[in-house]
Amino acid sequence: MSDINAPSQKVFVLDFGAQYGQLIARRVRDLGVYSEIVPCDITADELKEKNPSAIILSGGPASVYAEGAPDIDPEILNLGVPVLGFCYGQQIMAKTLGGTVSHVDEGEYGRATLHRKGQSRILDGTPETQTVWMSHRDAVTEAPEGFTVTGSTDICPVASMEDASRNLYATQFHPEVHHTEYGETILRNFLFKISGLEANWSMEDFIDRTVEDIRKKVGNDRVILALSGGVDSSVVAALFSRAIGKQVTCVFVNHGLLRKNEPEEVEHVFTKVFDVDFVHVHAEQRYLDLLRGVTEPEKKRQLIGTEFWKVFFEEAQKLDGVKYLAQGTIYPDIIESGARKTGSKSSKIKSHHNLIPFPEGVHFDLIEPLDHLFKDEVRELGTKLGLPSNIVYRQPFPGPGLAIRIIGEVTADKLRMLRDADAIVREEIDAYNEKLYKETGVRDSEHSVWQYFAVLPSIRSVGVMGDERTYAHPIIVRAVESRDAMTADWAKLPYEVLSKISSRIVDEVPGVNRVAYDITSKPPATIEWE
Repeated sequence: MSDINAPSQKVFVLDFGAQYGQLIARRVRDLGVYSEIVPCDITADELKEKNPSAIILSGGPASVYAEGAPDIDPEILNLGVPVLGFCYGQQIMAKTLGGTVSHVDEGEYGRATLHRKGQSRILDGTPETQTVWMSHRDAVTEAPEGFTVTGSTDICPVASMEDASRNLYATQFHPEVHHTEYGETILRNFLFKISGLEANWSMEDFIDRTVEDIRKKVGNDRVILALSGGVDSSVVAALFSRAIGKQVTCVFVNHGLLRKNEPEEVEHVFTKVFDVDFVHVHAEQRYLDLLRGVTEPEKKRQLIGTEFWKVFFEEAQKLDGVKYLAQGTIYPDIIESGARKTGSKSSKIKSHHNLIPFPEGVHFDLIEPLDHLFKDEVRELGTKLGLPSNIVYRQPFPGPGLAIRIIGEVTADKLRMLRDADAIVREEIDAYNEKLYKETGVRDSEHSVWQYFAVLPSIRSVGVMGDERTYAHPIIVRAVESRDAMTADWAKLPYEVLSKISSRIVDEVPGVNRVAYDITSKPPATIEWE
């Protein structure tokens, strides 16, 4: 870990392209043990240098016998460190050690019934018959020499196996998903009973170690931070405030594209609550001039992103003694961008959204204290650092802000309409979510609305207000239920909630005479309109 004093206990997850790769690492951390994801083509020597306490081999979509299928350095299984394989991880373990993996006649997807066989360290404390989650077409049909088959299903003859003498364990099913009813017990067995680890990874410990690390690294130098008001940059600002106080300067570039009252909230938090040097750059008119006549969404994004760094570095060069630039890169950014810091040779999923385009002659050393935290851990960290809940649990909000929720050209009048309408949407659905919370006692339940906002299209519609005909703008309301934004379903809001939103927007927002509700799921649509 680049900017953090890493814990002494570390579980490494070798990623074979699994859809559940990040979930495995999260489940291990949820049990109080620090975990990291590394590429499957890491060598035994490279992994040994990282001093692993235990190793997990993830699943993956490939067949172990397919051309170009992910492989493993066989010496990893001889490091003397406990190893647990899931799905493809079991198959690659079996193939590497001389077992047989076959293409079975019938695939196994979803819930299956596991039947235990004899004694098992990894399945200890689980019943003889239990429900597990399967996702495979290939399966181990003959375990390697020295292994004992400890479980099977009607389709899979080797659903779990182990060689306790070598501390090698594997399951064809996925213990990390909640559909495997004793999955947590299996992970606990591996981490605590087999690997002898302690549950000592906590956010309090992370704060203490990271604050100490920042102080040692920065010394008497200064740090600059681009503060957007989003969750990640706000948490970084709060963390540096605790570590070095006014040695950090937070530059808040107000491009005029934020939601209603957000600039004021950001300024209040980082001038009244946290002890940092705060610079509020009012660039609202500069951005309006920049976006005049621009209608193509990708052009908007490019202009807004490029201009942000221009404004930021103009301010940065006014400051003396700044050596470091802090930013809110988080762990999924690293993983999804081709794992810039894990050394992955896998193909890049998307461009890293935090790459810094330093202007000629300007450079700062980067500090990324959140680069090994998942989003929910960042939120937990923000709460423990004292950030208000409206920032910690801020809805996902695009970097270009309201500019890409205005379809077509961005103008001051359109921003005013959209900002006011969006505030009404959020107020009413916030109240609805709060009502759900009081009824269920669960915050962020699967039935609550996950993201919700207003969109201003580039059309007008005829209406009647009073005794007069109007020709004004419609507002589109978008509200979805989701867990990870990869897929989303439109929220089935009660009619009374939709009715109140519509009435308030038409009554309170001049220039709007119609409200529509977007009932398209993702896919085929995306959550955002542009």
